[in-house]
Amino acid sequence: MTQTSSIIKLKDISFFYPGSNTKVLDHLTLEINTGDRIGMMAPNGSGKTTLLHTIMGLCKPESGTIEVFGKLLEKEKDFIPIRSRIGLLFQDSDDQLFCPTVLDDVAFGPLNLGFSPQKAITIARNTLKRLGIEEFEPSVTHRLSGGQKRLVALASVLAMAPEVLLLDEPTAGLDNKVKKKLIDILNGLDISYFVISHEYDFARAVTDKIYSMENGKILTDDDIQIHRHEHVHKHGKHPHIHK
Repeated sequence: MTQTSSIIKLKDISFFYPGSNTKVLDHLTLEINTGDRIGMMAPNGSGKTTLLHTIMGLCKPESGTIEVFGKLLEKEKDFIPIRSRIGLLFQDSDDQLFCPTVLDDVAFGPLNLGFSPQKAITIARNTLKRLGIEEFEPSVTHRLSGGQKRLVALASVLAMAPEVLLLDEPTAGLDNKVKKKLIDILNGLDISYFVISHEYDFARAVTDKIYSMENGKILTDDDIQIHRHEHVHKHGKHPHIHK
C-alpha cells in the first residue's frame, strides 16, 4: 500500500442498546486508513464489539455518520456491498459458522462472491492450508474445540479476500504455537486491519498503534499508556501508582 486514504471513517457516533439509558458509544470518532494496523485494548463492556458491529451496519447508531470506502452508509442496503469487502471475525465463532463441515463453511463466502463451486472449494482448501489446518477440512464444525473453531472462522473470513479486517479477540482459545502462526499470517498480509485483543504481546506483535475506549469514546496512543500487565490508563504517560 503506497497511497494513504481513508477506508473507514466514523464521526460523532452515539449508540444505546434498547431499554438502556447508557451510551455505549458517545459521539465517537474513528478513522482507519490504508496501511493502518490498529490494536484495541479496553475493559469488557467498554463498547469494542459494538464499535465493530456499527461499522458493519449490524448496530444502527442514534446519531453520527459512517463512511466506508468513500461512501456514506445510512440504510441497510448501503451496507450490503461493503460486507463482502470487510472481513469481520466475530467474538463468538458459533455466530459465524453454520455449515455442516469445515470445507463448506470456508467455501461459503467465495460461493456468495460468485465463484463456481469448484473454484470456491479450491479457494477454501488453499486458505485452510495457509492457516495450517487443512486436516480440519472434513470435520463437522460444531464438534471442533473453541480454538479450532476460531481458526476455521478466520479461514472463512480470509477466503473472501477482504480489503480490510476487523478482528474481535482472534487469539481466544488458541495455544501459543497457533498464536505465533496467526502473528505470522497477519504480519504477512498487505491489507489494513483493526484488532481487538486483551493480550498485550499479541497486540504489539501485529499492530503499529494501540487504542483504547473509555466512556464510549476512542483513546489514541497520545491519550493512553499500555503496560505489560494488560490494562490502560488515560493520561498514562504521567507518573502514577498501581495499587
